[in-house]
Amino acid sequence: MRLFVRSAVVLACAATFATGAQAQTTTLNMQATWPASLTLYENFLYFADRVGKVTGGSLKINAMPAGQVVPAFEVLDATHKKVLDGAHAWSGYWVGKNKAAILCTGGPGGTYGMDMIDAFGWMHHGGGNELCNEFFEKELKMNVHWIPILPSGPQAFGWFKKPIKNLADFKGMKCRQTGMASEVYKSMGMTVVNMPGGEIIPAAQRGVIDCAEWIGGEEDLRLGFQNVWKYHYTPGMHENVTIGEVLINGDVWKGLSEQHKAAITSVASETFVVWWAKWQRQNADAIRTLQVKHGVQILRTPPDILIAFLKAWDKIAKDEESNNAFFKKVHDSQREYAALVVPAKRFMFAPYAFAANYYWPQKVTGKK
Repeated sequence: MRLFVRSAVVLACAATFATGAQAQTTTLNMQATWPASLTLYENFLYFADRVGKVTGGSLKINAMPAGQVVPAFEVLDATHKKVLDGAHAWSGYWVGKNKAAILCTGGPGGTYGMDMIDAFGWMHHGGGNELCNEFFEKELKMNVHWIPILPSGPQAFGWFKKPIKNLADFKGMKCRQTGMASEVYKSMGMTVVNMPGGEIIPAAQRGVIDCAEWIGGEEDLRLGFQNVWKYHYTPGMHENVTIGEVLINGDVWKGLSEQHKAAITSVASETFVVWWAKWQRQNADAIRTLQVKHGVQILRTPPDILIAFLKAWDKIAKDEESNNAFFKKVHDSQREYAALVVPAKRFMFAPYAFAANYYWPQKVTGKK
């Protein structure tokens, strides 16, 4: 009888604890700007899953794909207004509010020579995180907290319906571009159209656009670019370094425990690093599939286009600096960080092509 009573008490206490734990569970309803079919959305799912596990289930993230609550490009305003608790997005979508937004992705034009890890380093060790939060809170007057999470570069120059041999070949072509890169390409003679990723292929099939930039590799394969165009050029300078974000409503962020804030911040960094490594492998597989299975010609972008882009970006960025004090503040911060890190890294690291060419010499063909 004593054993029975003791067991009953233990079970009752366990049930009470479970009920209390369940009552303390916090759920954040967040939406991505990406459709569920893309790896970018899978980055969001990985983040949500890890947050749940790291917090022992006390913090859950309901990670919704684009359009489930609001249209893709409305997640920032929805997070600000607390229609959503948060979002998984990319700051380049907010340049219509203030062009300094693009610098919170890393930025076009090679970001003063920084690669993805350098740009992530600027965010964490060069004041970038603080500047970007200042940007959203004080410049845009948005009640959100900003965290970098998603590496999605270097991105390809894009897909074309015909071969591109030089800068003159794409002048007048109507292409999907976004962020400040669209302004740069427009100055170079391209007709640009901005649209979410999920609308690119239907627009291409209807002949609305002649070419498009999305990302490259696995992402482009999943969207089906290979079924519309067969000429794929890489690299590009428009998003050589580009980083996505997690946005959380400011009041929601302040209401979280310090442990939950730490979990979100740490898991975001984990997600960045793990995804960066995964990104390289899946893109390598995708390039092979595009070439072997779908007959896509993966070609090197003509150098004159890349140089022209850098020159055009430098001019546009300089003009923006003269009209936008905060843009200049952030751009100067990136320049200062890059001036230290890039030359040192170039000294310490051999060029990637050095050992790569030794072990994997490229064939002299039009294909990569």
